[in-house]
Amino acid sequence: MPPTPVPGAKPSALVSIGPDDPLTLTDLERAAHGPVRIVLAPGVRERVRDCHEFALRRMSDGQEVYGATTGFGPLVDYPGRADAVGQADNTLAHLTAGQGPDLATGLVRAAMLVRLGSLCQGRSGASPQVLDALIDALATDFAPAVPQLGSLGASGDLIPLAYIARALRGEGAAHTGGERLPAAEALARAGLRPLELGGRDALALVNGVSVTAAVAGLAVASLLRSRSAAVLLSAVLTDVLGPEPAFLAPELLDAFGHPETSRVGAELRALLDGTVASGTRSLQEPYSVRCTPQLIGAAAAAIGQAQEVVARDLRSVSDNPLFFPERDLVAHGGNFFGQPAAFACDLATLAAVQLGNLAERQLDLLIDPGRNGGLPPMLSADPGRQHALQGVQLAATALVAAMRRSAHPASIQSLPTNLHNQDVIPFGTQAALNAWETARLLRLLHGSLAVALRQAVHLSGRPQAPACAALTARIALLCAPVEEDRPLDEEVRRVADLLDSLTGGEAEAGTEGEAEGGAGAENGHRTIVS
Repeated sequence: MPPTPVPGAKPSALVSIGPDDPLTLTDLERAAHGPVRIVLAPGVRERVRDCHEFALRRMSDGQEVYGATTGFGPLVDYPGRADAVGQADNTLAHLTAGQGPDLATGLVRAAMLVRLGSLCQGRSGASPQVLDALIDALATDFAPAVPQLGSLGASGDLIPLAYIARALRGEGAAHTGGERLPAAEALARAGLRPLELGGRDALALVNGVSVTAAVAGLAVASLLRSRSAAVLLSAVLTDVLGPEPAFLAPELLDAFGHPETSRVGAELRALLDGTVASGTRSLQEPYSVRCTPQLIGAAAAAIGQAQEVVARDLRSVSDNPLFFPERDLVAHGGNFFGQPAAFACDLATLAAVQLGNLAERQLDLLIDPGRNGGLPPMLSADPGRQHALQGVQLAATALVAAMRRSAHPASIQSLPTNLHNQDVIPFGTQAALNAWETARLLRLLHGSLAVALRQAVHLSGRPQAPACAALTARIALLCAPVEEDRPLDEEVRRVADLLDSLTGGEAEAGTEGEAEGGAGAENGHRTIVS
């Protein structure tokens, strides 16, 4: 993480878009990782064409249509450019004001897919050629260069999406073949033609929260895996320490009244099947062991709520105005306002930070000879002459501190702007980027804990549970025992990738009503070892 498209790769993954095929988290990750082949469901193209023609008729009849016949934002009461190309130029040019480093190319490609999904609803008045341009670009490794800062997530992700639209026209910069190039050159290398914009095309490309939804979706997909990784690693830690298992009793956890806690407890019991208590532990373990079902369960519930919001956003039409040809209606409103995603991402970030706190405390417990059941300090085979996990723990402490900095909510930082046209702001894009960055750091914390557990297993001769032993055997293939001090940074990253592969088989966005253990919730929470 972040995913980066493989230069020169051919589209192998298939993504279907239609009324019965809403985008999923898996679709976003496929687009983020490389070329994808988009298949539109029957009727999608016709619906988009009919809506486009309806929008053109309304504009030619003299009806005011925001952004097509008018100025933008608070300049809505002034007429726009008379020619469609000039209006498109104005739309994109004045929004090319972003700052900061480029967003990861995987995030940008996922945003392109989300924008395509919204336009395919046939409510934006965009021309079919806009769909074709996005479909063709996603079939390559092409990714526009988009600065990280600029979006308020209010009137859509205007600034970042403007960079995407300009790159599709051959303006600005883009990435292809592992290089950052002028967009016109990148298009040519990828075998793509510059997009010509007319009618309402430019505004339809930029006037939605597609960057926010894409980043939120990728963050949630990562956090679903991290939730499962937290269960795996907590099970191994429990097996290594050998406490009495009463804290996992189903009667106890069911009495807590939270389904996710019971679910986590059931997973831990299954992973610990075959373990034997050491007989040397205290009656009650520290909370980083004893309260893992409650903590991970609560985090899972929060991530699940964010997952539901993302699923709705991936089915939604994010734009203004919307066109309803069947009712002869052009409706101006606020379907570009990313408040749901902003709240959801802040909640997901809080859950991620607490999972990070748990992992760091579990690592601290594991290396402390006063609490780890007699294992040596820092899990060192020769304390003093060898330092083993000391550096890994220091880095883990820094990772947690970095995660905590992201925990201040972005969704309440509203500032009036745009001549008070945008007088309340959700800052959903910043909330999503916080969640994504926190998810990235959580992976590394779990990699750090897994490396420490591998060393603890080497020194202790445990675990005894077959499932836990199978996991540590997989980790051992990537990380040898620390007999002499050596750099462990790359091993932490490799093991983090392994945990992704072991827990990433089911990252689909759930559907509404499935948070209490339905198919969507189960798919997001499967723990895979073998």
